[in-house]
Amino acid sequence: MREIVLDTETTGFEPSEGHRVVEIGAVELINHLPTGQTFHQYINPERLMPKEAFEVHGLGDDFLRDKPVFARIGRAFLDFIADAPLVIHNAAFDMKFLNFELGRAGLPTLPPTRATDTLLIARSRFPGSPASLDALCRRFNIDNSMREKHGALLDSEILAEVYLELIGGRQPDLVLSGTATSPRRAGQAEAAWRPGPRPQPLPARITPEEAAAHEAMVARLGDAAIWVKRA
Repeated sequence: MREIVLDTETTGFEPSEGHRVVEIGAVELINHLPTGQTFHQYINPERLMPKEAFEVHGLGDDFLRDKPVFARIGRAFLDFIADAPLVIHNAAFDMKFLNFELGRAGLPTLPPTRATDTLLIARSRFPGSPASLDALCRRFNIDNSMREKHGALLDSEILAEVYLELIGGRQPDLVLSGTATSPRRAGQAEAAWRPGPRPQPLPARITPEEAAAHEAMVARLGDAAIWVKRA
């Protein structure tokens, strides 16, 4: 099963108030294991960065000025996620921004039902406890020491670990048929793995002395021995 763990950074809280996406980070999972395939893009929001947002993610006007606008990278983003389910922390926030940007660029939007919200999972599993990404890292002993500021790709990588813990631990369903080194892309059939025959049989490990001792023991047992071949 292919899933995409996703995060965004923005200029504010509401696209209806003129705020825009400035960073997208996404991590591919196959059977709940990271494959190493990622999508990461900084985006020119075509507006100034509010001080409050800059303090959260550190992405300023000078840094973003030469980055592509969303319309130039939207198709590449959709191609990467394909039809995979999305895993997002506080999914409603990211989905409303992504759909605003996709719609503005004339690209297909994403149905809200496509996203699994790890914030809701955490609140259901640990009612009354803090459910931020940092709080969940502390709960599950996940190293987030590199997270000095919010960053979409780093947060996606951390969220992938948190998600795995939320759904049951490092091997949630003991899936052994897929591998992280050969990810299944959307539209490809997922074939069950079966071992093939060995090109050459393994050599016998028994020594001639051991074989002779076994034959002598069988001879002493007579015709009733289970090792005696019968016609």
